[in-house]
Amino acid sequence: MTANTLIKDLYESVDAKSINYLEQILAEQVRFRIGNYDIVSGKQAVLEANIGFFASIKAMSHKIDNIWMVKDDIICNGQVSYVRLDGSEFSVPFATILKLKENKIIDYLVYADLTEL
Repeated sequence: MTANTLIKDLYESVDAKSINYLEQILAEQVRFRIGNYDIVSGKQAVLEANIGFFASIKAMSHKIDNIWMVKDDIICNGQVSYVRLDGSEFSVPFATILKLKENKIIDYLVYADLTEL
């Protein structure tokens, strides 16, 4: 699996507000954090956190600017645009760091200022 393929598949799934790809790619012992929310640990808890986040917005789309792979770490950055439940829009730069082990994500860390979301 290449870094570009993983990021493309991950963000296509996330933008569709689907957890299907996450179910396949997350390790059982995964750690997840988005913005300044607390870290969530364990695959099922991470899937539930994503479902909850998806329900809190109407839509989102990611534009990836750069992707880097260093050993088993993938880093990407870009712009994410959200449509809030009230229809208003909000965009913010983001960066994601993924740590892989045996082709599964064990760390899924998303850095973005979501305070206005």
